[in-house]
Amino acid sequence: MKSHTHYLWFETRKRQEIIDITDDVERELAKSGIREGMALVSAMHISASVFVNDHESGLWQDILHWLEHTVAPWEPARYRHNETGEDNAAAHLRSLTVGHEVIVPVTAGKLDLGPWQRVFYGEWDGQRRKRVIIKILGE
Repeated sequence: MKSHTHYLWFETRKRQEIIDITDDVERELAKSGIREGMALVSAMHISASVFVNDHESGLWQDILHWLEHTVAPWEPARYRHNETGEDNAAAHLRSLTVGHEVIVPVTAGKLDLGPWQRVFYGEWDGQRRKRVIIKILGE
């Protein structure tokens, strides 16, 4: 079995952003030469996520609204984690809810995604340097 590893680095302008990284994953898949297997894409920070969904700006706004108003509002005084001097407990809970990684099948040298599916990096506590690992395995 062959493997290929690449790291994407981010330093977002905003504290929270959603970034489409599908093209980056596809580029690394092409470099790998792997035709059949899988691509693991994983956030290497506990306040970020990687997920698969639709590339549609209204949905992105819905996701951010849902996280802020339903899942984990950014209200530092409400969380015990923030009693340690941090203020990012909401980001940890958002990462836990959305997830930190995805595995995408690779078939005939392409990401085997559905018609509207794309791979996204979700930053929930940004404005500092973070990374994502792309690990492609297969033949």
